[in-house]
Amino acid sequence: MIERKKLVTRHNPQIHEFDPLSPLTVGNGEFAFTVDATGLQTFPELHNMGMPLCTMSNWGWHSYATPDHLIGRQLKPAMYDTYGRQVGYYSSPEGQEELFDWLRINPHRFHLGQIGLDISLADGNRAQPGDLHSIEQTLDLWNGTIFSRFEVEGAPVRVATACHPRQDMVLVSVVSPLVDAGRLQIKVAFPYASHQTGAADWKQPDKHKTLTIHSNGKSIQWVRILDDTVYYCTLQSQHRMLVSKLDQHTYTITAMDPGAPIEFVCLFSPQQPRQFLPEYREGMEAVKTYWNQFWQSGGAVEMAHSRDIRAKELERRVVLSQYLTAIQCSGVLPPQETGLTCNSWYGKAHLEMHWWHAAHFALWSRPEMLANSLWWYEYIMPRARKHAAFQGYPGVRWPKMIGPKGIDTPSKVATLLIWQQPHPIAYAELLYREAHSGGPSAGPSDKTSRQVLERYRDIVMESAEFMAGFAHYDAGSDRYVLGPPVIPAQECHRAVETLNPTYELEYWLFGLKTAQEWRKRLGLEPNPHWEDIIEKLAPLPHKNGVYLAHENCPDTFAKYNYDHPSMLCACGVLPGERADCEFMRNTIKTVFETWNWDRAWGWDFPVVAMSAARVGEPELAVEAFFVDTVKNTWLPNGHNYQRPNLPLYLPGNGGLLLAVAMMAAGWDGCPPVQAPGFPQDGSWEVAVEGIHRYW
Repeated sequence: MIERKKLVTRHNPQIHEFDPLSPLTVGNGEFAFTVDATGLQTFPELHNMGMPLCTMSNWGWHSYATPDHLIGRQLKPAMYDTYGRQVGYYSSPEGQEELFDWLRINPHRFHLGQIGLDISLADGNRAQPGDLHSIEQTLDLWNGTIFSRFEVEGAPVRVATACHPRQDMVLVSVVSPLVDAGRLQIKVAFPYASHQTGAADWKQPDKHKTLTIHSNGKSIQWVRILDDTVYYCTLQSQHRMLVSKLDQHTYTITAMDPGAPIEFVCLFSPQQPRQFLPEYREGMEAVKTYWNQFWQSGGAVEMAHSRDIRAKELERRVVLSQYLTAIQCSGVLPPQETGLTCNSWYGKAHLEMHWWHAAHFALWSRPEMLANSLWWYEYIMPRARKHAAFQGYPGVRWPKMIGPKGIDTPSKVATLLIWQQPHPIAYAELLYREAHSGGPSAGPSDKTSRQVLERYRDIVMESAEFMAGFAHYDAGSDRYVLGPPVIPAQECHRAVETLNPTYELEYWLFGLKTAQEWRKRLGLEPNPHWEDIIEKLAPLPHKNGVYLAHENCPDTFAKYNYDHPSMLCACGVLPGERADCEFMRNTIKTVFETWNWDRAWGWDFPVVAMSAARVGEPELAVEAFFVDTVKNTWLPNGHNYQRPNLPLYLPGNGGLLLAVAMMAAGWDGCPPVQAPGFPQDGSWEVAVEGIHRYW
């Protein structure tokens, strides 16, 4: 039996200096608050060139006012010949660059507000980062709280920071003799919105408003107005406080009860709260209860007792990835690639990445964290159906790069991708498998699995209808083909040249066969058109015993050896029903030998691991986790670094959890051994609890 508290707490992040790339975050899946080494957002400028300190939520979206000359203008689609008919895609900015770019950056997520410490030195000057000494900061994962300690001119300061599990609320306690000395206050500041990485614009104070609705000595409430966006910020304490306004958008909070700590809760909300907020101590009890239950339930994998020196680091990444995906990727909307930490691609989600953010939740016995965002596909279904019809297809065509309303963002690449299309079928199947098993230690639950079938039947069937319509029957070769135009998951290929991308072909087979199985479970007859496609779908393209990115790919990775090695997904991420294991093994080894990893992405390494495990190469699977390249950097806070404007990349975390779950708990048809995806030479000791077998 795994001692879960020991497993988790031995990986508590420890911070002893200001590290621009490793701030810590508290959150609840819908809201997150990222802090520096003081436990609050005291010195945000230190992080401007690293990982920004933001306060973000799933409801916090903003759009700039539409320029007058763009009002009423409609983007014109680029037309692509598709087997004798013209199909429109919003993929070309030519002649409409300003409108194209405006639609890309709106709407965007934004930084809701900054909460920091305002510390004065004995000489009256404001403390700077160099004035803080003996920094000791710990993220207590088991209890979901950041504890920060430091000294200023010999005076100790202790800060506790947490996020309420059910409200978009920060909980803060500050204890220091500097409070009674009048040298430590809380500073609250509100910026204008920005689509940039930091999600805040501090240079345009006249573009937004901060109005005080009420202030009674123990609480204050502000309403924020940014163009058409309105939200509220409510700060409440059990102790008396003095609120002072420094400028249009900046306030200080001074404690007025001698000997009392600064303790408060601060709620950010899209509507005005109509009742008092929970007290700090009540909120902290809720935080502790939630996180204790989180770690005690769900899945666990322990590797630290292995002889392989890489095991402890891999275990650290796994534990921290569970925390980070829980607070960033488990909410009611598909997350952006930087979650609720800062902006990437203007805060918008990429639906093909939703898989890497959230699919693992079902395997780790946390299906509700995946299910939380699946309602959204039903919400946008009318729009997705309309888009499919506009292009002449049946069913629903899921968008790629989206804000909360599901409007597909124009893009030279994104609008031509298709591998997000089978994802909802795969999500539904993961939830069905989890429900049907009744959990790793329980028996099957027919009632629960039937509820899953009824709940997601429309998503599954409508997704499959588009897939069937998109597959083109080539009478000359008596086969169904995908594209052109299409851009594969390895996005460096041109849409008009791409035919039968390997991963997408296998995913089309998996999606349509799964949809047929759902029809059977629901008591429906098989769809004959789907069955014809399943039987006649083009084979996976290969050359010299190696799988290609697509059928028209001119060589075996001599030119296209960067971006995602997506051909590996056909046998690894997917069961690889039509894949030849020897061909896939050759492909994996060729990728290891030739790939430009500096131009890959964080989820590519788990892809290689999953493929290697499935074809019986467990040592290569482990090696994939430790490829020495910038894109595979894992920071002290558990984040997967990519580049300066993408300092964290949650698909890397989610991909790691998916791969480790598969390798530890196994997959359909895997060898009957413990942890079949890990080397069996005795160097790895892998304990597994609560993990579902993968397909």
